[in-house]
Amino acid sequence: MPHRLDVPAYLNRIGYKGPLTPSGETLRLLHLHHLYTVPFENLDIALGRPIVMDSDAFVHKIVEQSRGGFCYELNGAFARLLTEIGFRVTLLAARVAREDGVAGAEFAHLALRVDSEMPCIRQPWLVDVGFGDCFLEPLLLEAGVEQTQANGRFRIAQAGSSLQLEKQQPDASWKTEYLFTLQPRQLLDFAEMCGFHQTSPESYFTHQRICSMATPTGRITLRDRNLTVTRNRLRRTRTLRSETEWQTTLRRHFGLNPEPLFGAA
Repeated sequence: MPHRLDVPAYLNRIGYKGPLTPSGETLRLLHLHHLYTVPFENLDIALGRPIVMDSDAFVHKIVEQSRGGFCYELNGAFARLLTEIGFRVTLLAARVAREDGVAGAEFAHLALRVDSEMPCIRQPWLVDVGFGDCFLEPLLLEAGVEQTQANGRFRIAQAGSSLQLEKQQPDASWKTEYLFTLQPRQLLDFAEMCGFHQTSPESYFTHQRICSMATPTGRITLRDRNLTVTRNRLRRTRTLRSETEWQTTLRRHFGLNPEPLFGAA
């Protein structure tokens, strides 16, 4: 059984001092704070450190070690926080769309359905703090509704027996990000794909070191030594000169401390 969550420590980690009533506004603020403070990163994979499907380990890494993680870790830990606050959280399995639009393997991504236990609130939300450059605020979990946010327009569409998350492109077309169903899942259901992402040469995460985080004006992403900063839709990329500069960038832009990160596992 998971250990009791230290809610104040988690809230301090994401810099949140707002209300804790399990409402839509609380969820929106928590979602934003998480995205602005906890990076999406795969550095443990690059270092050969196993990631296991254990929500206590996720919380320890993110809260106590001030780290980030990839989807299973980020959404797994966030689910613990939301549950403790009083939301009802359901783990959802998603299939990430490739560039050609074809959906990949089941359990390749973990997303969340979140419901409020407040009697006056019946609307469920799609919540995801672990998919990189995607929606910033929770989406109403309702097919066919276009939802505009600071970083774009999104919608959830029916796709046979599945639902698909779509983002509008500059040419006004819609690109599928991932497909999912509302079938409740358990954390261990994702264990096989979590292992695949860490070890397979076919996995996106085994080819490069990635660290990315949303900002109030855009996003900052570090892929190996290529640093991309998007600010007010203006995107600039430069190549870092050395490993030392790479580690300095981790500290300066993502709040990651290189000393314990690259010390003994």
